[in-house]
Amino acid sequence: MRTVEIGDAHIDAGPTVFTLRDVFEMIFDEAGAVLGERVQVAPLEILARHAWDTDSRLDLFADRQRSAQAISEFAGAAEGRRYVDFCRQAGKTFRILDDTFIRAQRPNPLSLTQRTLTEGLGGIRHIKPFGTLWGKLQSQFRDPRLRQLFGRYATYCGSSPFLAPATLMLVAHVEQEGVWVLRDGMHQLAWAMTRLAQHLGVTFHFGREISAIELQHGSVAMVRDATGEAQPCCAVISNADPAAVARGLFGEHASRAVNGYDKAPRSLSAMTFSLCATAQGFPLLHHNVFFSRDYQREFDDIFGRRQLPTEPTVYVCAQDRQTPGDAHPRKERLFCLTNAPAIGDSHHFDDREIAACMTTTWQTLGRCGLQLDTEPTETVVTSPSDFNRLFPASGGALYGQASHGWRASFTRPAARTRIPGLYLAGGATHPGPGIPMAALSGRLAVQSLLADQRSIARSSQVAMRGGTSMR
Repeated sequence: MRTVEIGDAHIDAGPTVFTLRDVFEMIFDEAGAVLGERVQVAPLEILARHAWDTDSRLDLFADRQRSAQAISEFAGAAEGRRYVDFCRQAGKTFRILDDTFIRAQRPNPLSLTQRTLTEGLGGIRHIKPFGTLWGKLQSQFRDPRLRQLFGRYATYCGSSPFLAPATLMLVAHVEQEGVWVLRDGMHQLAWAMTRLAQHLGVTFHFGREISAIELQHGSVAMVRDATGEAQPCCAVISNADPAAVARGLFGEHASRAVNGYDKAPRSLSAMTFSLCATAQGFPLLHHNVFFSRDYQREFDDIFGRRQLPTEPTVYVCAQDRQTPGDAHPRKERLFCLTNAPAIGDSHHFDDREIAACMTTTWQTLGRCGLQLDTEPTETVVTSPSDFNRLFPASGGALYGQASHGWRASFTRPAARTRIPGLYLAGGATHPGPGIPMAALSGRLAVQSLLADQRSIARSSQVAMRGGTSMR
């Protein structure tokens, strides 16, 4: 829940899209609290505004029928009907995977198929893991703009729609179920969870760099910080990028927990611009997407040529615009994001490259009618190099490994590692990136930890009974 400060302004700098509110209602309820009493959360009537040029704009609504009507007016009645059918398929895919995969300890393809068959869901073939999302969209929609719009959902997992499995159409269902905003910014959710944890007895040590996870008899025994101070422990949950563990940033012994993960293909990084700026010419909403004219080339640039896109698609979060018609300050808080290759550990993005990216970004916005009046002193840029410093060993990848090919979902690290007592959580682990998914990964890590502790306790009791019997 990153925040950038520019003067007195606090700007959400990623993540900015809050879905699956029920996940957090469940977590707060289990902790004896009510989400709505801890943070002010409100639903968005319009999920996002999309633009291709000054004459092509399309809003998607929380009301599916309104979205279908908007698509019918935008691209024809047949496309509106195809959208309704697409939503039906996306919903079915989500329902199949929600309990059997997303909220479950990571299964393998065989176990997932068995579970879907056992529960009468028809097996893994119904979730279309073997075709690409783009291939699915080509057969679903005739209008290329709609393919581009729904293909963008692959980027929610840091992936290319031309390489990601069609399963990711479930993201369309997740958004359709509701997108929410937090009144004082996304970071309020993190602070609410922090305060709740402290109320339950948790102690936080912020800014304390951990240099090693040390083992004894093959199991976790302590963590050591950069000053050399050691803290004994019987379990560690790491929410660093798993590549940091694999590359030995927590010590050689701990690296065995996820051997080889650092060689997995990386997901997208980003070039972001946090701004206090004056916006003119385009009716911004809270979430806005401005599309490039050649989507294939954009992803070929990033994943193929490993360079910033020649013409990027731009996401803009207008943080002060939470309800259509809301009054907003003349100089408002904006967060602009373009996708970028995750090469921040091998390539330093210099001022020239950043300026060029800003130029192409502003050109995309201008082509769609948005003009931004900015000041260098009120602009904070974050490049893949900066993200690599924030998330060491990631190269700036914001979503762990790329979800390319049907195997990718099964190779993402699970909560339980090869080392007893060491667990993984975060958007780079199962079930994947995004605010609710990262939260679920933490919950899965805790479930694994508690299950292992119960197993150890039972083993100890059996050993004690055995010892008594022998005596």
